[in-house]
Amino acid sequence: MRGSAMSMTPSRERVRDAVLRDGSSIRLRRSRPGDEPALLAFLSALALESRRMRFAGLVNDLTGLAKRWAEPDAGDCSLVGEAGGRIVAQGSFNRAGRDSAEVAFLVADEFQGRGIATLLLDELAARARDAGIPTFFAEVLPENARMLDVFRESGFPTRVRVEPGALIVEFPTELSDAARERFEQRERIAAAAAVDALLHPASVAVIGASRRRGTIGGELFHNLLRGAFPGPVYPVNPNADVVQSVAAYRSVLDVPGRVDLAVIVLPPPASIAAAEQCAARGVRSLVVVSPGFAEVGPEGAERQRELLAVCRRAGMRLVGPNCMGVMNLDPGVNLHATYASAMPLPGGVGFMSQSGSLGLAIIQRANRVGLGLSSFVSAGNKADLSGNDFLQYWEGDERTAVVALYLESLGNPRKFARIARRVGRSKPIIAVKSGRSAAGARATSSHTGALIGASDVTVDALFRQAGVIRTDTLSEFFDVASLLADQPLPAGRRVGILTNGGGPGILAVDACDADGLEVPPLPAEVRARLAEFLPPEAALGNPVDTIDGTPDSFARAIRVLADWDGMDALLVLFVPPLAGSDEDVAVAIRSAVEELPRPIPVVCVFMASEDGVSTLRAGRVRVPVYGFPEEAARALARAVQYAEWRRAPVGSVPRFDDVRPDEAAAMIASALARGGRPKGPERSHVADRSRGSAPAQGGERSRGSDPSSGAERSRWLDPDEVACLLECYGIPIAPWRLADTPEEAARVAAEVGWPVAVKGVATGILHKAEARAVTLAVPDAAGVEAAAHAIGEALDAAGRLEHRFLVQRMMPSGAEMLVGVVHDRVFGPVIACGAGGSAARLLRDVAVRITPLTDRDAAEMVRSLATFRLLEGFGGTAPADVAALEDTLLRVSAMVEAHPEVAEMDCNPLIVLEQGAVVVDARIRIELPSRD
Repeated sequence: MRGSAMSMTPSRERVRDAVLRDGSSIRLRRSRPGDEPALLAFLSALALESRRMRFAGLVNDLTGLAKRWAEPDAGDCSLVGEAGGRIVAQGSFNRAGRDSAEVAFLVADEFQGRGIATLLLDELAARARDAGIPTFFAEVLPENARMLDVFRESGFPTRVRVEPGALIVEFPTELSDAARERFEQRERIAAAAAVDALLHPASVAVIGASRRRGTIGGELFHNLLRGAFPGPVYPVNPNADVVQSVAAYRSVLDVPGRVDLAVIVLPPPASIAAAEQCAARGVRSLVVVSPGFAEVGPEGAERQRELLAVCRRAGMRLVGPNCMGVMNLDPGVNLHATYASAMPLPGGVGFMSQSGSLGLAIIQRANRVGLGLSSFVSAGNKADLSGNDFLQYWEGDERTAVVALYLESLGNPRKFARIARRVGRSKPIIAVKSGRSAAGARATSSHTGALIGASDVTVDALFRQAGVIRTDTLSEFFDVASLLADQPLPAGRRVGILTNGGGPGILAVDACDADGLEVPPLPAEVRARLAEFLPPEAALGNPVDTIDGTPDSFARAIRVLADWDGMDALLVLFVPPLAGSDEDVAVAIRSAVEELPRPIPVVCVFMASEDGVSTLRAGRVRVPVYGFPEEAARALARAVQYAEWRRAPVGSVPRFDDVRPDEAAAMIASALARGGRPKGPERSHVADRSRGSAPAQGGERSRGSDPSSGAERSRWLDPDEVACLLECYGIPIAPWRLADTPEEAARVAAEVGWPVAVKGVATGILHKAEARAVTLAVPDAAGVEAAAHAIGEALDAAGRLEHRFLVQRMMPSGAEMLVGVVHDRVFGPVIACGAGGSAARLLRDVAVRITPLTDRDAAEMVRSLATFRLLEGFGGTAPADVAALEDTLLRVSAMVEAHPEVAEMDCNPLIVLEQGAVVVDARIRIELPSRD
């Protein structure tokens, strides 16, 4: 939940900032010796009944108890919950042996019922898992029904046994799938409650309200007044008695009534002081418009942390800083807390913009195209409330039909994907994400990293998986939003085109074809119905050209085409004739659309004419209008893609019973500890299961190490380490043997099985063929020795004097594919699948997804490739085992999800056979994950 946000304090203390059911916040952290007075005050303020329920009787020595909580014994854990600058909750576990601990928690009387106990339980369980404690138990009084409900509703699978005078509740510390779902539901409720409080205040204070129009403080205050906000609006200005005819106050502390929302328009240092006053005043939501925080550098980032700390201590939720404010267009609220000069039209689009200046242009453009908003948020630096919170609010907001986002960054992409995937099942999400350039391309040492390239590819992958409609431009953004806000989703890709000009009709056909839409020919019965009223010279194919362009011809043709079930959407183009009324045509089109026999989307293109556009946008059914057919076709294509995603079954992340994650983790830990030092005698993998490893870079150090200990932050795995890791996850690899000399390579080749490939193994080899470090299809021992000598000479000449030889059985012919992973520092593991072998870099045919992969993700990745036809059987070749390729993708996904130490991986090529798939060459780099 937003309540799951983890962070580290400057002293690297683990803290958890949590959102409660009512939208307020709490901070959970480990207790400290200095907490003893605050813990004593917390205990002293509890009602006697609360103490009895917690301690199964009355506790006389509160001072001693506070001391034990502040300084728990080694192996035990004590947490406190802080809100409003004081301790309001405490929870702890105390070891009762190697495998279990007793858990208990206590919440201040006035804070009960907000979900704090559940949050404490979740955090205590997480810390117990980290400490190797698999089981919790709790002793509960039989009459303590509320505590029993906390355990039962937590999602942990509980077991209750009876003892005289007490119930013993036992449960594992590991969350079940059901428990995770319950926590996500609580997160959803908490985030929605926080945003609801922000957008539905009963009163507003503007701190920094100005008497002068044209200033940010002046315009923002004026907008609240002219927007007819139904509650009191308090101007706060220490230098004025009256602001825009309203009595002003020196401080928010002087405001006589309740303040639900405060908007701060002050310089950064004064903003923090004002926030502290808001905290003391009990303000629930804060919008800080002021710039000068994290966006300006380290000093500003420190100010932003200070501002957020003030809000956390008080339980206030924060929008900004460095934003333009918020709006709620609900007629019962009319909250216009921004400095925008334009007032948006009310409608069904919930809009969040990370850019304040762009937000101004967005509002003006939305008004020009007739796009109404339900609410608008300028998120700014997203110090607290972010797009994830607003998504969860709009998910349940009945007035919001479409969610629109302008994003400059994704703070928690994996969480965004999880939320967006759920929200998108009921409401479309449209996003413009800036930063498509390749300037941020990651520097990697693998095929996969080179193919994935700039991080924007991962954004595309995330949006595709989550069903988010990404548009390339802001213009397209509004085109798509106008369609989705006012028209039903298309049931398929078939488009009917109606026009009064042949040229525009042909352009529309070309545009539809370019965007993957279909323009099917009309059947004879439909053409016959059209011929009953259109001129003899009219074209009755698809497109339909009315020639005369009269209002009656357009209206009747729309009804006929919509009545045909071979069409999923209708594109209507109108070119103004020399004489005639554009307004009459618009009225006829609007009337026909309002009377359609079935729900299909209709879009209009009015070329070279603005007349009639407002008529089409003002009807009972609003019709989106575009200037050119390409714009309309692109908007329809985006809607079709979203509708197909929404109709497709939801995929699931498979679980594999044959994997050995503990063994893999032990190998990774050992490899990092050992660094580049020589290992034991494991030098082969020639098993009947046909599993072994392709060459990796033996013992290569990279990106930091600790020479004194031999431990490494990053290194490439050796061949047998690669083999171990892949085998632990059931990924087959071709049998191999390692040799130190050409003579040894010739001796071991017979054990592998003829014919063989001979490969050089040395630090820094990415492309073996280019390094002349591979010879294929060697039939005998003499050939192996000769090939190894030649490879050794090539490596010596390249300065790679430390090298070995890998002899590997040749695999039957099959489709050569690449499966790889790059661990992105923001997105986590990014998995790629594409054409492999020597064609990988040439074809650059690759599909990318964010892990964890569902079965649907794996299937879509494979089928989206241009080279998928090779897998189906192309040019007389036998079909390859596509299911085996998908299984490999899913197993790789499971591996990198379980082991974040896997920083880069290439399986190239992975040969997909008629039955099964086998890795021939693999490289894996491991790295200690950053703890920052």
